[in-house]
Amino acid sequence: MLSAFTRAFRTPDLRKKILFTLGIMALFRVGSLTPTPGISYSDVQACISSSDPSSGLLGIMNLFSGGALLQLSIFALGIMPYITASIIVQLLTVVIPRFEELKKEGQTGQTKMTQYTRYLTIGLAILQSATYVTYARNPSALFGANCTSIMVDQNWWTLLLMVVTMTAGTGLVMWLGELITDRGVGNGMSLLIFTSIVSGFPTAMWSGVAQNGANIGRFVLVLLVGVLIVAAVVFVEQSTRRVPVQYAKRMVGRRMYGGTSTYIPLKINMANVIPVIFASSLLQLPLMAAQFAGRTNPPSWAVWIETHLARGDGPWYMAVFFVLIVFFTFFYVSITFNPEEVADNMKKYGGFIPGIRAGRPTAQYLDYVLTRLTVVGALYLGLLSLIPLVALTTMGVGQNFPFGGTSLLIMVGVGLETVKQIESQLQQRHYEGFLR
Repeated sequence: MLSAFTRAFRTPDLRKKILFTLGIMALFRVGSLTPTPGISYSDVQACISSSDPSSGLLGIMNLFSGGALLQLSIFALGIMPYITASIIVQLLTVVIPRFEELKKEGQTGQTKMTQYTRYLTIGLAILQSATYVTYARNPSALFGANCTSIMVDQNWWTLLLMVVTMTAGTGLVMWLGELITDRGVGNGMSLLIFTSIVSGFPTAMWSGVAQNGANIGRFVLVLLVGVLIVAAVVFVEQSTRRVPVQYAKRMVGRRMYGGTSTYIPLKINMANVIPVIFASSLLQLPLMAAQFAGRTNPPSWAVWIETHLARGDGPWYMAVFFVLIVFFTFFYVSITFNPEEVADNMKKYGGFIPGIRAGRPTAQYLDYVLTRLTVVGALYLGLLSLIPLVALTTMGVGQNFPFGGTSLLIMVGVGLETVKQIESQLQQRHYEGFLR
């Protein structure tokens, strides 16, 4: 692999793409550490040191921003508004006929959908930045009761400047991600999320292991468990169910087409990390409702939520989180892969699955195979997401256990995809890849 990296840097155009990608990632980290105007950096650091940034209401969003959210930097929103907008636009293709038509128009329709996603991203960024400015005025909601003030002043123009700065930062992050996709190596948005997570990986790992005092034995145990988990995740993420497809021969003019054999690759984890994000976001809604219910004399339902769901490590939280992940896995796969549409396209071009009749029987067979794979993928996502919670109760390393949940899925997935892209470009130039 090291020799392949050496050959990659010896190739002028590939070296330029890699260095450009690394430069954008470094610029993204600089923006993630630059405080927003009106925020006292020293007060924020004091509040972070006295709290647990891996838990709480905004833990999942702080993960995607690489800690920039709790530091209230100019890139505090990170890439989350774009991810949310992309998911919303993708879900609306099932509801709005216009979006479904654009999806079928190819590159032109995809360009239009991307433009809608950008507009929605800016709108969500304005709403989220206004919400975080409200949190900044009352920092105890972010950092706990020990934190009382993190703002220099609370004048209306300062609040407006903070909203504009965070919104502009989101637009800049979106532009940087698209630059990486166009001129660099890999998917830009995914690499920015990867950068955010990896930047906090060493700190999260050591603080999770040594939060109660340095313990080398526990540190080695966490490393061994982490290696096994990473190997299992790589194995599952690379696993596919190949459905064989045969195309009949047909004459078009004077030429013979078809007669080839291929397959439909169905991944075990077709939903990727989307169900985990959906479940985490949905679980924040009752917590927000409980916080707005009041602290002096809260109702019984708010007390129950604060008792069983607020900490994030109880049996009720684990059960609800697992059920939501399973539900959203089936939901997301059902709207992204349509067996009837695939069967109709195969029938249109003369394709069929050996032993299965074309048309409706093919759609039923694909639905049967997809359902079985989704069951395994949903259980895999649910169990993987519970690893940090189980580690909290069994190994005492806290919810910032780095080898599990959303962070591990993103690191492994983005790492594998980026390596494949570099390897494919090396193979185009007749060089050896990373794997021999």
